[in-house]
Amino acid sequence: MSIRMSRKLNPSLPNWAAAPVLGALLLGSTALPGLADEALADLVERVSPAVVTVLASEEARPQQMKGQPNPFEGTPFEEFFHRFGGPGGMQPPQSGPRQGLGSGFILDAEGYIVTNNHVVEGADKVTVRLSDDREFTAEVVGTDPLTDLALLRIEAGVDLPAVTLGDSDAIRVGEDVVAVGNPFGLSSTVTTGIVSAKGRNISDGPYAEFIQTDAAINKGNSGGPLFNMEGEVVGVNSAIYSPTGGSVGLGFAVTSNIVEHVIDDLREDGQVDRGWLGVSIQNVGADIAAAMGLDSPNGALVSDVVEDSPADGNLNPGDVIVAFEGKDVKSSSDLPRLVGATEIGTKANVRVIRNGKAQDVTVTIGQHQQSASASGVAPADPAETPALGLTVAPLTDDMRAQAGVGSDVSGVLVTDIDANGPAAQAGLRRGDVILRVGGTDTDSPAALKAALGKEKTDPALVLINRDGNRLFVAVRLA
Repeated sequence: MSIRMSRKLNPSLPNWAAAPVLGALLLGSTALPGLADEALADLVERVSPAVVTVLASEEARPQQMKGQPNPFEGTPFEEFFHRFGGPGGMQPPQSGPRQGLGSGFILDAEGYIVTNNHVVEGADKVTVRLSDDREFTAEVVGTDPLTDLALLRIEAGVDLPAVTLGDSDAIRVGEDVVAVGNPFGLSSTVTTGIVSAKGRNISDGPYAEFIQTDAAINKGNSGGPLFNMEGEVVGVNSAIYSPTGGSVGLGFAVTSNIVEHVIDDLREDGQVDRGWLGVSIQNVGADIAAAMGLDSPNGALVSDVVEDSPADGNLNPGDVIVAFEGKDVKSSSDLPRLVGATEIGTKANVRVIRNGKAQDVTVTIGQHQQSASASGVAPADPAETPALGLTVAPLTDDMRAQAGVGSDVSGVLVTDIDANGPAAQAGLRRGDVILRVGGTDTDSPAALKAALGKEKTDPALVLINRDGNRLFVAVRLA
């Protein structure tokens, strides 16, 4: 069963009011075997005053009537009018504002508070209620949707009770943890459990890493702290995996080490500055490891290097990154988090396997940037390639425009593919551009056939361009 991010909503709450809910199974633990009741009670008594309720409200607004055309459909304004109302017919305003509920925790005595981005996203007003029932209007200092974190601040006029962040890397699977929050508005609710797993990746973004726990987490717990037995925050409760919207023992918390980096950035200037290498990467599967002569399918395989990026001239397509700043890179999902958390301008040590040999490369980390890509294909002058089970065509100007590749790309376009052939089994598809087989460029159908004819490695390592991104695939030829 694949994990799919969704939201289970109370009809009276807006989309941003409820915790993300992810799918099904198991019951949550509610007791900590072997932990003295008195010790647990002491821990809860110590940390609970720093746990807060976050109330996020959105004012009532006119909404577009269903069935009426929207002249802004397909433009950047479509989402604006979808959320706030606009042309195409209006409904009367709702009877009152909508309100969402979440949790948070005070990070220092000055009133800085950590919660989830989805708790406050889209809100016109955010109110923080302390454990003693005092309420304050909160300033949203900054948010980071890529890790679902937000930093708030309140002016209480006095020092506030605060908790500290622990080291999420140090916590082990099986250790006891405690969640404190406000599920369904029931303030200061305590649940207990263990760390069920570490290093979970449950979102589309590459920068968040999660601790999995069976401590009961429900709607309203979002943004609340997950404590270790020292009373340190090791995670921010952010999502559950459930068919009903209630806890079934699969909860997920953003790790405190990621929280620390993101919150420090938000506190400084309200935004997150992420490090950037300028490479496209992919996992090293067993077939690719065999094709490259690697001992194991570990690391992040560099499939492309962005021109004029920090990696340009330092890293090459085909390099396998196995460590970054002394930390192992076991898969491609490890590298973005390590690079993203690195200060811009740092001269970072990157260990790679290049041509079968390990070597260290120094790269100066740059500022993260987004890349755009285009897609679309149409066949022209096809040539069959039976060894791969596909048909290819040369890249004419028209074909480049339709495939979304520039004049700097040299290769052949896949125009048809045998669903049972070796290329399809390796993951190639119509619209891919084959750039190289092994160490031989394939800038024409004839060059592709020649490269296949002299290729002695099976599976063969094939470099392709897909939707503007480069990646390697391992294709069996026998």
